[in-house]
Amino acid sequence: MNKHTVIVSGGVLEEDFVLPILQSEETEFIIGVDKGLVFLHEHQIVPDYIVGDFDSASEEVVNYYREHTNVPIREFHPVKDASDTENAIRLCLDMRRKSIWILGATGARIDHLWANIQSLKIAREAGAEAVILDTHNRIRLIEESMVLKRDEAYGKYFSLFPLGGTVCDFNIAGAKYPLSHHTLIPYDSLCVSNEFEEDEVTITFPFGDVILMETRD
Repeated sequence: MNKHTVIVSGGVLEEDFVLPILQSEETEFIIGVDKGLVFLHEHQIVPDYIVGDFDSASEEVVNYYREHTNVPIREFHPVKDASDTENAIRLCLDMRRKSIWILGATGARIDHLWANIQSLKIAREAGAEAVILDTHNRIRLIEESMVLKRDEAYGKYFSLFPLGGTVCDFNIAGAKYPLSHHTLIPYDSLCVSNEFEEDEVTITFPFGDVILMETRD
């Protein structure tokens, strides 16, 4: 059984989606991040670690965990060089965590979402896999050769975007919209909303960083 470290950040957290993950036997470590603490407190969940500058979590909630639990807290000044979620990812890497699920990373603040997506690269460079999850999306960085299976897909659609630069010799086989030896550039939308044509889709490219978004309505 694969074990995961789950980061609970302060974006959208839907009970029916989040609680089963937090209560799963596959979740072995929970990190509450700033406003994500409010969700944990409301559901009487004590995380294993707390991270944040606490500019969006209520003082009452933060003080509860300070005064009534022994949870270690890594607190940052609000004027800092990284987001709270990025700091939580770096904490995971310090603890040699290899599988990181990030909840509450999406929501109304698109700037926070984009920062969180870029932070996936930090985990990958350290040899870990970080995945952003919500009810409708699974977002991750992929390796240079990957097979997507229809029966394991997160949703009907998948989209691909380069992160940080052009990706040459990019190939998609088994999809409704295949590509062969394509140059994937940062500012076009060619690879949005692809679908399965066969039971398996193979994605290959020689080098670079590619974001995979699996989505459902």
